Amino acid sequence: MRILVTGGTGFTGKALVKRLLDQGHEVVALDYKEGLRTRELRDWGAEVVLGSVTDREVVRRAVDGAEVVLHLAAAFREMNVPDRHYREVNVGGTRNVLEVARDAGVRRFIYCSTCGVHGNVDHPPAGEDAPIQPADYYQRTKYEAEPLVRQLAAQGLPAVILRPAAIYGPGDPERFLLIYRRVAGGRFPMFGDGRTLYHPLYIDNLVDAFLAAMADGRGDGEAYLIADEEFVQIEDLVRRVGRSLGVEVRVPHFPVWPVVAVGHVVEKACRPFGIAPPIFPRRVDWYRQNRAFCIDKAKRDLGWAPKVGLDEGLRRTAEWYRQEGYL
Repeated sequence: MRILVTGGTGFTGKALVKRLLDQGHEVVALDYKEGLRTRELRDWGAEVVLGSVTDREVVRRAVDGAEVVLHLAAAFREMNVPDRHYREVNVGGTRNVLEVARDAGVRRFIYCSTCGVHGNVDHPPAGEDAPIQPADYYQRTKYEAEPLVRQLAAQGLPAVILRPAAIYGPGDPERFLLIYRRVAGGRFPMFGDGRTLYHPLYIDNLVDAFLAAMADGRGDGEAYLIADEEFVQIEDLVRRVGRSLGVEVRVPHFPVWPVVAVGHVVEKACRPFGIAPPIFPRRVDWYRQNRAFCIDKAKRDLGWAPKVGLDEGLRRTAEWYRQEGYL
């Protein structure tokens, strides 16, 4: 098949492009700028279209001839942009891709949302019907695009919504790297009691979920939480990262609320200068917001199940970080 992956140079996008190419599909990757990652995708055999999902003509060019669209492109952790940028990309861009896909007769549309739409989970583990309580502009605008997907699905475009949990694994130099580096030093400061729940999602398990959702007749118009089988307390996660590295890590505890206050102040101070803050509210939320989910619906409807367990995923990730010189 000819398959479009928007956001194809991101962590998940690249992993999807590679798997699809390995399976013999013709893959188009849409992303907004040229760089090392676009050249890497071309070397693999993908076609790359440069431009923003907010540009309908660019989207038409990317969608042309595609049977399936996997829509991952999003504004995420971008600095020095107005809040409306998130809505323009995450809501307006999704509307563009949906409508162009519908008009082009695309056979299948998969929208990548986020488990963050549920915010702090009051009664873990949460299902897809848990309260929607996003904590920031990214999470809010990702959810605001979901009704657009459902609307087009009701009009005849076969579409599925995936809400991934905390994605990690080989190929990503950002999400878990700070945890690994601190653990590798033998000491991990823990703000709070360390019992906050966290739900990892190994990258290969997420790619498997996208492939499962591509099958005709599976999950049309529905949203699915995608996560590994196991959620853990964050102190347990830190200690298991230590085992993956062969490191005995000390975990001293400190109050969390002073860090919360500092996170807000530092983020506001850095924004006018376009500087990435070393600490910000979303990072602090890791210490205090419960994220634990039930994946039974996805297993039942999509015929999917995570294959890589947490300890194996952490081991593979540690190995990749070391091979690439991050540790």
